[in-house]
Amino acid sequence: MPGDPSPRFSPRSLAVQALGRIDEPSRALVPPIHLSTTYIRDPDNQYRSGNCYGRPDNPSVREAEAIIAMLEAAPAAMLFGSGMSAATALFLSLEPGAHVIVPEVMYWGLRAWLVIDARAFGLLVEPVDASRPEAIAAALRPGATRLVWLETPANPLWTITDIAAVAALAHAAGALVAVDSTCATPVFTRPLALGADLVMHAATKYLNGHSDVVAGALVTAREDDLWARVRRTRTVLGQILGPLETYLLIRGMRTLDLRVRAAAASAMELALRLSDHPALAAVLYPGLEGHPGHAVAARQMVGGFGGMLSIRLRAGAAAAIATAARTRLWKRATSLGGVESLIEHRASVEGPDSPCPSDLLRLSVGIEDVEDLSADIDQALRAP
Repeated sequence: MPGDPSPRFSPRSLAVQALGRIDEPSRALVPPIHLSTTYIRDPDNQYRSGNCYGRPDNPSVREAEAIIAMLEAAPAAMLFGSGMSAATALFLSLEPGAHVIVPEVMYWGLRAWLVIDARAFGLLVEPVDASRPEAIAAALRPGATRLVWLETPANPLWTITDIAAVAALAHAAGALVAVDSTCATPVFTRPLALGADLVMHAATKYLNGHSDVVAGALVTAREDDLWARVRRTRTVLGQILGPLETYLLIRGMRTLDLRVRAAAASAMELALRLSDHPALAAVLYPGLEGHPGHAVAARQMVGGFGGMLSIRLRAGAAAAIATAARTRLWKRATSLGGVESLIEHRASVEGPDSPCPSDLLRLSVGIEDVEDLSADIDQALRAP
């Protein structure tokens, strides 16, 4: 990308400094917020500044996109008003009749849209067990499958997909691979380096990290015709992120590395402590050696296994709901990836069609003291 800082600095350092760019007119250290919705034309009626109107583009948005592209070692990124906007923009940019393969276990909101609504847009959606590359291989239709959508670790069971293996299979069949890497984050996994073609982030979560912005991002390995169609979809449907939200997202990304590593370290410690808890039937966390996807996760998640885990209670659904109600430090709320720790009974949220077990609680580990988090969940599990 033109104007990039020296590549000798690490992604962590560059993100902390928002790529180190200084606003020349003001000499400000912090990137400014560009609120204008319209811009002055040149005397010959052109827009040589690159800015014409707020719906297709915005200077603040381009700043944030450059940071995300840098974090993913990608040529380009695109910001959207939510993770759902980013994901659906990609699916809507495929040609009608496209066959797409998706995981059986994935973010429930996108799963519902794919199962209920995508057919109206001409998409043929086939859910498979994405933790098994052979299941994806069996579902691929050479010449018809256009996209394989992956999510790893997959919310809320935290199953793992071998990105490199699936990419090789998909490419041999003429299909692209897109990865929802929201929970892995660029800190631990770079899907493009493993062969993926596109990456999606619900930037509401770890990229922002403060539970005060709803945003989404797509990242591409190539600025090709599909990427151009995605950009047009964003423009036509008005899906771009607003400048104020973009400013907050940039602020959040400056501490991404520190937050994610702290959360992952605490999640690993909690998973180990909870593994032999008498109230629990299972702890689902890819960092545990007994996790079915641990070996693959250890290979493609470099430096940590993320801040998300789930626990299953021996006493069932009612006990799970009661446990969440007894926590004091863990907050009962939807979402994940913020600095505060959250706990949620997912089956209640996702409804009867959810693949989520009714005895499961999803835990988003924040950056509080791990001893406090451990003591609080323990007392909630042990209370009568």
